[in-house]
Amino acid sequence: MPPITRRAALSLGAATPMLARAQGVWPERPVRIIVPFPGGSTPDTAARTLVPHFSAVFGQPFVIENRVGAGGNIGTDAVAKATDGHTLGVSINGPIATAPALFANLPYDPMRDIAPISLLARTGQVLAVHPSLPARSFAEFIAHARANPGAIAYGSVGAGSGGHLAMVDLMARTGTEMVHVPYRGFPQAVVDLVAGRIQAIIIIVSGILPQLREGQARALAVTAQARVPQLPDVPTLQEEGLAGATSYAWNGLIGPASMPAERVERLAMEARRALDAPEARGRMEAAGFQVTAGTAAEFRAFIAEEAARWGGLIRRQGIQPES
Repeated sequence: MPPITRRAALSLGAATPMLARAQGVWPERPVRIIVPFPGGSTPDTAARTLVPHFSAVFGQPFVIENRVGAGGNIGTDAVAKATDGHTLGVSINGPIATAPALFANLPYDPMRDIAPISLLARTGQVLAVHPSLPARSFAEFIAHARANPGAIAYGSVGAGSGGHLAMVDLMARTGTEMVHVPYRGFPQAVVDLVAGRIQAIIIIVSGILPQLREGQARALAVTAQARVPQLPDVPTLQEEGLAGATSYAWNGLIGPASMPAERVERLAMEARRALDAPEARGRMEAAGFQVTAGTAAEFRAFIAEEAARWGGLIRRQGIQPES
């Protein structure tokens, strides 16, 4: 057979994209990544860390769409109901794992309507208190709370949020009673903690690290399994005698349940590659997060564990969403 001429080769090369489209190579057009939280939030940071790599390896733009509301449920529902074949999402604990136990009329079922692709990153939280509270250690904090039931007000970003559930779990384990004050976001809760309008909070480390370093708040314990690099002198809850109290705030890459399995696996692999890059890993660590990208099967099992643990706590404690 004679060698392919240059003109024929060029013709073949020009036809390749058309052939690929005819064979159903994905993506065929730009892909949107719905983030159910505002720009600058941790899931937004994670999504934007993926975009350059995804755009390069898949050959189409990946575009962030911030669709906020209802604690992340609105944007997560949009991912679950997407039928265009070109929609992904990056969401967090609540809308993926605990929302079914918290909301009676949730418009989607995470286990049925969402395809978990990859856990992306997680971070421990820190129990922080106002400096005026007579507690310089976790043990002193618990002793003070037991002696003064209902006297400590603690903040969170809403009923069923990671910080709220971690504090409810802490109270259940220690036999203490504190008053919950919900906020729309971390910044206002931290402002009120520094001002002394609330006395305690469990929050992601990056959300309060400047105030801790300036002495405007005091860190007593972290919820991670090991001490966090930003607060090396602060013990874990496990070190303080609360075995099993470890918890994390986390975010993950998801798609609609109709997404083909081979696409899920490819996206999970590329998410790992994206976050393994030193610059990307550094960006997540600077935001206080540990990169934990893995397989879709691992993420699905993790979601089931989180749903069982925290959903059970929500039901046992009768936690209701704010009206």
